[in-house]
Amino acid sequence: MFDTMRAFTRAKAPATAVDDTPRADVAARPDTASPSDIAPTLVIGAGPAGLRVAEELSRAAAPVVLFNAERWHPYNRIKLTPFLTGEVQIGQVYQPQNAATDACISRYDGLRIREIDRENRVAVDDYGRAWPFSHLVIATGSRPHVPDIPGCTLDGVYTFRNFDDVERLVARSYRSTRTVVIGGGLLGLEAARGMSSKGVETWVLEHESRLLPRQLDQAAGDLVAAGMERLGITARTLTRVQAVEGNGRVERVVLSSGEVIPCDTVIVCAGVRANLEIARNAGLAVGRGITVDAHMRTDDPDIYAVGECAEFDGHCYGLVGPGLEQAQVCVDHILGRKGTDYTGSLPATRLKVVGIDVFSMGEVEQVDGDTRLNSVSWSDPVVGLYRRVIVRRGRVIGAIAIGKWAEINQLQQMIKTQARIAPWQLRRLRTTGLLMKGKAPQSVRDWADAATVCNCTGVTRGMLGQAMAAGCTTLGDLQRATCASTVCGTCQPLLQDLLGADAKAEPVGWSASLLVFSGLAALLAMVTAFVPAWPYSVSVQDKLRVDLLWIDPLIKQISGFTLLGFMVIAAVIGLRKRIKMFARLGGYNGWRLVHGIVGALLIAGLFVHTGFHLGDNLNGWLMGAFLALSALGALAGLVTAVEHRLLNGPLKGAKTAPRAVPTWAHILLLWPIPLLLAAHVATVYFY
Repeated sequence: MFDTMRAFTRAKAPATAVDDTPRADVAARPDTASPSDIAPTLVIGAGPAGLRVAEELSRAAAPVVLFNAERWHPYNRIKLTPFLTGEVQIGQVYQPQNAATDACISRYDGLRIREIDRENRVAVDDYGRAWPFSHLVIATGSRPHVPDIPGCTLDGVYTFRNFDDVERLVARSYRSTRTVVIGGGLLGLEAARGMSSKGVETWVLEHESRLLPRQLDQAAGDLVAAGMERLGITARTLTRVQAVEGNGRVERVVLSSGEVIPCDTVIVCAGVRANLEIARNAGLAVGRGITVDAHMRTDDPDIYAVGECAEFDGHCYGLVGPGLEQAQVCVDHILGRKGTDYTGSLPATRLKVVGIDVFSMGEVEQVDGDTRLNSVSWSDPVVGLYRRVIVRRGRVIGAIAIGKWAEINQLQQMIKTQARIAPWQLRRLRTTGLLMKGKAPQSVRDWADAATVCNCTGVTRGMLGQAMAAGCTTLGDLQRATCASTVCGTCQPLLQDLLGADAKAEPVGWSASLLVFSGLAALLAMVTAFVPAWPYSVSVQDKLRVDLLWIDPLIKQISGFTLLGFMVIAAVIGLRKRIKMFARLGGYNGWRLVHGIVGALLIAGLFVHTGFHLGDNLNGWLMGAFLALSALGALAGLVTAVEHRLLNGPLKGAKTAPRAVPTWAHILLLWPIPLLLAAHVATVYFY
């Protein structure tokens, strides 16, 4: 039912558990790796790039073993900040499963590969077990860089990079009164937004002259700083930290100017460093990252590296998009496909930073210091808009934008191809803020095939069109076929627009089971409401004394408190979205089904407690409210289970989900129940 360990494989499943293994839903592990006729491809690292390699190999029926050193399921790092702020649940942070249904993948969470034995073609895990491979892909990502600042080892100093970091920061956010973030890059601003959203006074210290120095120029950085100030976040640039001080734990930050900032929490977001030690120890060539060629191969022809740990042509790329491009090149080479060589990536940042739309692409970092570059900009400070296009020898090579810009997709394509730009287009941008004459296409259906729809994964309009021509008719189909909208999800409305009138609603998870138990709950509610009460026995000598269930004080007390316990469980499950402690225990669809099952059990238990003698006055009100609550809950479950049929049929095009009305009615009717229950318990015990 719940989202437990994913080991989806046609090979023999591991059978022996290791109890002392650090784990979070970890697969049972073998004492030794089982040999096979063809050794699988081993993928070390389950970040976006490693996961993509495993999924793409699975589509070609190639056996894969995926090692995830973290104790969490593979997750989407972009959604860590929304998780810190409470905007999403843990199930929404986990990566969706996009492998083929008959995929030959075994995934091991919480298991680290410590050594690569190139001579014997095996990888050795933390327990000394050898895993043979035909090919090996290193996707170990990167780790936070903590500068050599005195005091960074004190309690109260955190990093912000992975799920463990966010887990610690969530706990810390409830006790912190002032947090200082060292670093004004993307991670630093996201960490600041997360802590500020918890009501913590937050400062950001950046040693460069502007925030997001790698993505923005001074004017754009100033707009972001102003936006942060509006959120109550103090941003200081040209500021260096000399020391973090405190007696055992953080008490203050000392700046190089001598200024002291009292605080109780410090988050270091000063960049990342590639995890390349496993490659270096195996004798592979390394620099800033693991050195690879145009096929993503290391200097060992059977070992590849992709993602943040890989270095190509002197560059390590820290964004998801380049990692996914590398993954595809790697897979094509492993499978012997005729694919394109990797020539490097053109990183693009297009996301909301502290609630502000930020776009940056191409050669922007040195725009004000490179005399070979020309640029044209336009701004509207009143509404917080800023646009700048960077040109070299008449070709577009970069752009920066703050705020929405309808021409972004066309501009992205121009930067990718380094398209020529006419002088009158630059003049138009300087005066109107627009490059193109006329309006940009409003619907993604009208976009050019080369236009990028999903910036995170690099999926274009043409790729989506090909997937639809191959039979993809739902959002889920497109996500599985192309991986579009599986990272940050901001392009999901574009996919839905592309599907248009042909879009098909998909059933919710566990819809068939939900239909059965919701139907059972509805039937039991009607029986309880309309079937006559069970008659009392006319003699104490009757053989079948069912009425003892609701006459005997002890039995009645036991059944009453059992019902009360089940009601509390049902209510807590119903409020799951607001209770973070349940987030790790499974997906929302599974909990909704459990909620329905508990509801059906509650109605059945009502017979044991009352024998359908529903009472009068307050007791009658309690029973009536409870039955109405149960009936509406059952109706909401029934409608939810068949909602996809309604939306694909008589309610096609509806703007509101059919389940909305009965669900909200069910929730609203919950609130009188505690008062009526309290009155019921009081009358039983005191009168």
